[in-house]
Amino acid sequence: MESPPHKLNVGRDEDRISALTDDLLVGILERLDLREAVRASALSSRWRHLPYRLSRLHLEVGHFQGATPLEVMDAFTGAAQRLLSLVVPLAEGEGGSAAIIPIKALVLSFYMSPPHLSAIGRTVEDAVSYGKTEYLEFSISLPRGSNASLLAEFGQQFMSFSQAYPVAFWWLTRLTLKNLVFGHSDVTELINACNKLKHLTLSSCRLVDQRSALRIDTPCSGLRRLDCIRFRCERIELISVPELRTVLCCSRHYENPPVRFGDVPQLCHVNLGYLAKVSQAPFMLSECLSRSSRNLSKLNLNFFSQTVKLISVHLHITRSSILPISAVYFVFFMLQIWIQPEQPKRLTAIFRNLTDMYLFGIFPECDLSWTLFILEAAPALRNFKLSRTRHACGKKLYDTAEKTNVVWEPSKDLKHLNLKLLMMLGFEEEVKVTNYIRLVMAHVVRLKRIELHGEDPCKECNAIDPRRSQVDEASRRQIKERLTLESSLSAKIIIC
Repeated sequence: MESPPHKLNVGRDEDRISALTDDLLVGILERLDLREAVRASALSSRWRHLPYRLSRLHLEVGHFQGATPLEVMDAFTGAAQRLLSLVVPLAEGEGGSAAIIPIKALVLSFYMSPPHLSAIGRTVEDAVSYGKTEYLEFSISLPRGSNASLLAEFGQQFMSFSQAYPVAFWWLTRLTLKNLVFGHSDVTELINACNKLKHLTLSSCRLVDQRSALRIDTPCSGLRRLDCIRFRCERIELISVPELRTVLCCSRHYENPPVRFGDVPQLCHVNLGYLAKVSQAPFMLSECLSRSSRNLSKLNLNFFSQTVKLISVHLHITRSSILPISAVYFVFFMLQIWIQPEQPKRLTAIFRNLTDMYLFGIFPECDLSWTLFILEAAPALRNFKLSRTRHACGKKLYDTAEKTNVVWEPSKDLKHLNLKLLMMLGFEEEVKVTNYIRLVMAHVVRLKRIELHGEDPCKECNAIDPRRSQVDEASRRQIKERLTLESSLSAKIIIC
């Protein structure tokens, strides 16, 4: 119910902002952080009731104080109960005695505190019962210093919480869980219970049996994004998630392949990263990706170990296709490549519509000519970017492979027709690098722009010498002359 216009009567004791209607003032406060909105309301008796009229609330447990986590949650729960009261008093002069203020958007970030869960559940169910809630988010974590031996118990308490308050979880649109332990079917049951859930994040969670796979089979769910960050299990199997569009999976504990995609016809963006061990052989993307994913547009592969390693291979790519991809991100961070190039038909099926390619963190001693197999597999590629780094302050992790150079020769008849941009970060003036750039130029017909950027110094280590990346004007001219020697391309070369 909209409040009637507040009579505009700006006198000596009343400022112009306070003379605005409640609806306008609430609109102003809803653009502020909740703490700022509450502080602003304390400045004037005219504003004092306005926080209770907010329809968009974000309560963060970290904003509350207490000597113990229980005291912090006492303050958090009390504030939530007060602010989420549907019936609030009207200001003087607005007529009537009360109004119903439906909650349109609600974000609650709180600790997994069993004594407070029932109060939170009841309060949220009362708030969403009006039927006007458009966005509801829970972010649930454990207090600092929680006993690691009780993580499984916390996971069971959370599942009991979700089952005790089904209305609240039915309305959830986003859920973030941290440091919880789940049974083998808990995640599937949770997604099925959250009818409106669009985005699920599982951070630093694990299965009770870490040697088993996390299987998600939710054919009737509307889940669109799944983030599994450091989720400890053998692998993730997405059996049926028909509305899923984005998947992020990063961990050090997966087996090959880290994820298997089943029935995911709407999938368009995949970001995979895990720590491959010495004993793990590279796997083929066809073992991971699903042929049902005809909308796949971005594929990010992050190689979180300490070396770069790839089987020496010579590929001749054909032009058949099934999976359209418009962008792919390979992030090496001086790491091991845990994918294995496949037969030509399989690669072109995946990369036929690839338009953007990113390779990050290649160690500088590695030869770069192997990256041209991407050009052969991706005839629609338009932008090709890669970075080399000498960054060395990350520590060597146990059981990871040593740096291995990559040897690969492109097909002699390779002629790429669509590449427009070649960008290199971490460029250094050395023969190997200039030879690589000339190799790309020799196989690309319509290259328009080449950007060569030096690497910025690192504040944590001295592995990056800024002098190696600094190129004066005379050196720029010499590099350009070497690159364009006997080349018919008219690409613009920019050296930064």
